[in-house]
Amino acid sequence: MSGELVLVTGGSGFLGAHCILALLQAGYRVRTTVRSARREADVLAMLKVGGAEPGDALSFAHADLITDAGWPEAVAGCDHILHVASPFPPGVPKHEDELIVPAREGALRVLRAARDAKVKRVVLTSSFAAIGYGQTPVHGRPFTEENWTNLSEQVSAYVKSKTLAERAAWDFVGREGGASELAVVNPVGIFGPVLGPDHSTSTDFIRRLMDDEMPGLPRMVFGVVDVRDVADLHLRAMTNPAAKGQRFLAISGDFMTTLEIAQALKARLGNAAARVTTRVLPDWLVRFVGLFDGQAAQIVTELGKAKNATGTKAMRMLGWAPRSREDALVATGESLIRLGLLKRAK
Repeated sequence: MSGELVLVTGGSGFLGAHCILALLQAGYRVRTTVRSARREADVLAMLKVGGAEPGDALSFAHADLITDAGWPEAVAGCDHILHVASPFPPGVPKHEDELIVPAREGALRVLRAARDAKVKRVVLTSSFAAIGYGQTPVHGRPFTEENWTNLSEQVSAYVKSKTLAERAAWDFVGREGGASELAVVNPVGIFGPVLGPDHSTSTDFIRRLMDDEMPGLPRMVFGVVDVRDVADLHLRAMTNPAAKGQRFLAISGDFMTTLEIAQALKARLGNAAARVTTRVLPDWLVRFVGLFDGQAAQIVTELGKAKNATGTKAMRMLGWAPRSREDALVATGESLIRLGLLKRAK
């Protein structure tokens, strides 16, 4: 309902900023959490790039996922919460608890505060990481919201953090969540227009391709979805009564190989993507590089795996209609060019 107050955690992040933009456009008042007052200017700068001058429609609260301080004040008076904030580093942390603890405990802090403040519904940003890892895909059967990542197999710290955080959220709501409702959005790789230099690991993959920083492409597949569509799905999950107690995969079309991603950029961006490589690296070389490069180390277990997922549940239940995969990828590249975030453009 227009005029309601919505809390967005992690408003200085790529998805968080786009969620704020979508809420403002829909007529909501927004409060967003940042870890310190220094990040407020960053949020306003990103919103300006996105075409918004929020004025009194936006306010800030200072809160951190690793401490209770500030959360009661952050949620006070809010009708809904979009809990977007979660750590997602470019490399492997020194210890997995650097990711797991803030993701899990942060989600529980937000849910406790929501319950105590009688917030109507919390929409938690989880991930495909909580759905499609630690298991062998069944040929011809895409992953759905019914699947859960198997943590008894080897998975990265990030995958473990998202799975444990979402599991903890559902357990909490079922056990002691009070009247507050929960819905969860599970995006695949989020692409689309960046709003500043602090974007995301997925969009940085496009930057690295366009800046010719990769010796070649690992033999992998990725799900693709546009950040604007993920933000739209959060709003639908926040307001649609049918979304209560549901998970929603956010994906546009089928998974793409890294080669298909590179080819889409070259086909649509022309000379701007001239430096994008289409050389596919042998698995043994990626594994070797993974011994020294933290980002590569996280993807070694996915080399050569064919997997897929479907977002038909969100389309069927919530009327969600995402952009094409190619449009999401091209929008990423175009925004990197427009904002001067590529080396070749400087």
